[in-house]
Amino acid sequence: MIDIHCHLIPGIDDGAKDMADALSLLRMAANDGTTRMVITPHIHFGRFENSKEAIWTEFFALKHAAFEAGIDIDLSVAAEVRIDADMLPLIEKKRLPLLGEFEGQQFLLLELPHSHVPTGCENLIKWLRSHNITPLIAHPERNRDIQKQPHRIKTLQRLGCWFQLTGASLTGQFGETCQQLSEQFLRDGIINVVASDGHNLHRRPPVLREAREKVVALMGEDIAEQLFYTNPYNITRSMFINP
Repeated sequence: MIDIHCHLIPGIDDGAKDMADALSLLRMAANDGTTRMVITPHIHFGRFENSKEAIWTEFFALKHAAFEAGIDIDLSVAAEVRIDADMLPLIEKKRLPLLGEFEGQQFLLLELPHSHVPTGCENLIKWLRSHNITPLIAHPERNRDIQKQPHRIKTLQRLGCWFQLTGASLTGQFGETCQQLSEQFLRDGIINVVASDGHNLHRRPPVLREAREKVVALMGEDIAEQLFYTNPYNITRSMFINP
């Protein structure tokens, strides 16, 4: 499995607290069957003001520590970016860490607020698309506006967005509403990727195996392979030395 959304760089967001914590999280992911991870610290203006350079510096320290610890997992780095007009000049200056390139499009892991779909969201997405960037919307099933009006995700899909479901949503950790909506989105063919959004060892671990088994039961092996391997691989293969 390939996990393209997790928060394992120590000390720069609400994920791993220190290097020992980060290495324990990486071991957990590897033991669960994840062979490749893209670590995606928050860039949230006014809260987590992480620069591209700071993210890369801390990532290389983690990658070296993982190598020294003998953890068998292939690592790269991007960011989960909270939607905000302040991101636009950074994109123009190539100052945001994006996911890889696939079929001529760069992919950006884009986070909506949990409470709502903000005014101006559609215009910002149109701007991204005009700059050959496809937004990969993180955990839409956890957004309260979308929970109340699930059809709103179709509008974002028509604009060209892809969608990343959180594995724990499927297995019930975020509640019944979130689980039912996740299953509905799967049946409707809306979801492109399932990722862990792993933050910590107990409440939000970086594991995917149970969610994959759930997708196999609901949709079959071919769909599970697409969501947990093929699509994540295609989106991020340009980020790795040995694709």
